[in-house]
Amino acid sequence: MADNELDNLIWAALSGEQARFSIGNDRAKRFHPSIGPLAALRDLSPESLEAFGELVRTTGLAALGLVGMVEDLPVPGTEILRSAEGVQLLFDESNAAAVEEIARAESDPRTVPLGQSDYPDMLELALLTEPGPFAERTGDLGRFWGIRENGRLLAMAGQRVRTAEHVEVSGVCTHPDGRGKGYAALLSRRVAGAIRASGQRPLLHSYADNETALALYGRLGFAERARVRFTVYAPPG
Repeated sequence: MADNELDNLIWAALSGEQARFSIGNDRAKRFHPSIGPLAALRDLSPESLEAFGELVRTTGLAALGLVGMVEDLPVPGTEILRSAEGVQLLFDESNAAAVEEIARAESDPRTVPLGQSDYPDMLELALLTEPGPFAERTGDLGRFWGIRENGRLLAMAGQRVRTAEHVEVSGVCTHPDGRGKGYAALLSRRVAGAIRASGQRPLLHSYADNETALALYGRLGFAERARVRFTVYAPPG
């Protein structure tokens, strides 16, 4: 379906670096439901659509992010719960100022690594702020950092979709009590720095109508690469 892995990022991840989290076959794959709803098709053939429909009916709701699509893709035997236009953004490695800011964030003592013992707090924050798909084991996908005040997790960001060449910055969110302090920018830079240190290129996704987030990501050195159609499918009934 794509020569460039960024045009079918989830498929590339579930067929490679993150295959251990995959459920499905050679036509349609998804992350395990405890990881999250993200899924992908090998191509747009009727066989792949039928395989994805079967995957939804047997494992529960799943979400496709299709680069370049403007309308929702009908999938046999499923219902569309919701959909939205999104944006895929790629870090601009030529942005010297952004690279310098990332280096500063890496040494900021306010950011702390988050692990399995933090998962309940991470899920609670994600459910409150809705940064995008997040489940009880999303933290298994990569490294996460957070900022705590008086023991309470007020902000976090981490790594989600991973291929050999790219890693997604994701789960960027801040509790209402922590907003206005630059935490989202700091943590996004911290995550991007770790990705670059591993020899990969950071990317991220946002809803197209989230002007606040898009403005932030622009300041962080990310530039729009493509438009994406996000669609969540559920079993019928």
